[in-house]
Amino acid sequence: MFLAKLLYLLFLCVLTQSQKDYVDISGPGLQPVEIIMPARYFFINFTHINAQTYTPELNKKLIVEIEGKSSANKHCRVWVNKLDRKDGTFIVRYKIYETCFDLSIYVHYDRKDLGKSPFKFKGPIYPDQCDCPEKEFENWFINYGCTQNHEQIIKDLKPFHNLNMKEEVQKIIQKYHQPESTSFCHYVIKENKLYRNCYGKHVGFNMFSDNVLLSLMRKVKVPDMELIINLGDWPLVHKRDKPLPVFSWCGSDETYDIVMPTYDLTESTLENMGRVTLDTLSVQSGAELVWEKREPRAVWRGRDSRAERLKLVDIARANPDLFNVSLTNFFFFRDKEAQYGPKQPHISFFKFFDFKYQINVDGTVAAYRMPYLLTGGGLVLKQNSPYYEHFYKQLTAWKHFVPVARDLSDLVDRVKWARENDEKAREIAMNAKNFGNEHLLPQHIICYHAALFWEWSKRVRSEVDIEESMTQVQQPKSACDCKFPKSHNHEDL
Repeated sequence: MFLAKLLYLLFLCVLTQSQKDYVDISGPGLQPVEIIMPARYFFINFTHINAQTYTPELNKKLIVEIEGKSSANKHCRVWVNKLDRKDGTFIVRYKIYETCFDLSIYVHYDRKDLGKSPFKFKGPIYPDQCDCPEKEFENWFINYGCTQNHEQIIKDLKPFHNLNMKEEVQKIIQKYHQPESTSFCHYVIKENKLYRNCYGKHVGFNMFSDNVLLSLMRKVKVPDMELIINLGDWPLVHKRDKPLPVFSWCGSDETYDIVMPTYDLTESTLENMGRVTLDTLSVQSGAELVWEKREPRAVWRGRDSRAERLKLVDIARANPDLFNVSLTNFFFFRDKEAQYGPKQPHISFFKFFDFKYQINVDGTVAAYRMPYLLTGGGLVLKQNSPYYEHFYKQLTAWKHFVPVARDLSDLVDRVKWARENDEKAREIAMNAKNFGNEHLLPQHIICYHAALFWEWSKRVRSEVDIEESMTQVQQPKSACDCKFPKSHNHEDL
């Protein structure tokens, strides 16, 4: 404790003398003209601080202020949110509610500027609700910081070339239009306007596919295209059949479905700093305890959507010193509630990180909590599974997570291994967190959709036509004025 305080006092002394040498401030939120998101964000890294020497005093003295002018020459409305990752690094999110000019971002420590603060931008800087798309997709793609090298996209689109979508759509409708069990939407993007026909009894999830397409179209003129998006959890196109181009939120080893980021991860991107509180940014500060203070047990909560989840309860009851596990709802196995209940209340997802180890077991398909587990800084114990999300193929067992057998037969041994190899377990947990920050933050999710749809548009040869029966999906109304040309210049003072 004495050594930690001494190091911290030394840090304060050195920081006062030369803030610029010891603080790194970076991230897409420092390109607010080019990179439009519901919540922009950037990172502040006190580069020589680590979890052992970090103290809450750092958080108290770090102040971020953002201000600018509206088109009426008044203060534009900006909401700033500082997230403390409790390791000497911070995430700053800010949400703009109207078009801003002369935006200034001030980063102060103990009332003194850090790094290159203040960051200044002439603008206009648009809020996410503005329908002010860039005309050139490729230029926007580069300026937004996106890349095209996605192995999953290459794999998913490999079976599809030179498609006549009029024929493909009819094949999909004929094969999968079973109103009681499947639901999907046929989308057309024409001249950057969105149209759709939906099929099936339960089509409420079209709000998620609507929203991500509209969001992308507000930012850039999307190539004309048509596509079919599956609204259910299960992928549809089995490999025993011929490939058909269906976009889904989950893939499997047995299907051809083209995988998009899940509706849950996409919603957390589009609703960032809105009605959704859990996302890959907030989870990094919501975890209250550093690794050393977390309980060395494996935690899990969830409903009874797979038999292995019942087995997980049996394993936990036999090893209470290693597990904290409960079912929160019974639907699939209601007849076994007396045996595996009583059901327990939900706990905050952030409380999962009071424990060192988090279990990821499939639900009906892949458990969509995986991105948040990775970025939370715990050790993920992941069940082997034929189901996957868009990023799973980039993960490496024993580097980003600890693999667990499909039947959970080695789960106890995996937890014991983690306890006996604490430093290695912590290293895997940090690798997972770094992976999340490099691949699963809001900018990455928007870019993945953009890369996927851009590549998809190149696979279609047929004319893109709007069917008479289609409904136009309107952009949300906003008072944005897009007549101002964007200026990409900014000043670092």
